[in-house]
Amino acid sequence: MRIGELSRRTGVHERLLRYYEEQGLLYPERAASGYRYYQESDIDTVLRIRRLLSAGLNTEIIAQVLPCIRVKSGHLVPVCPEITDDLLHQRDRITRAIEELQSSRDLLDAVIAAAPLTLS
Repeated sequence: MRIGELSRRTGVHERLLRYYEEQGLLYPERAASGYRYYQESDIDTVLRIRRLLSAGLNTEIIAQVLPCIRVKSGHLVPVCPEITDDLLHQRDRITRAIEELQSSRDLLDAVIAAAPLTLS
């Protein structure tokens, strides 16, 4: 299938599909004309990429773990034991970012609470 069809079937803009290719996440075949041709399995790959991005991983990490991720019963499952440490590291990074954001929110709440009731 061509890039436009993959875009329609996944809901992912063509520009992002090209970016995924640049990042080593997709490997379409190229015709002599330069057109990209995708396999049916690329639909699932794109959907896995989107889920991993939503989980907070960047494309560099996704490129490392994607070959070891499968979908079972609707869930992403790592099938290579060696990526578990990478995923735990990413989870810890996200946890730290959440804690920093919560701290920032608490500071902002304190500033807001200190504001006079009426501003004249």
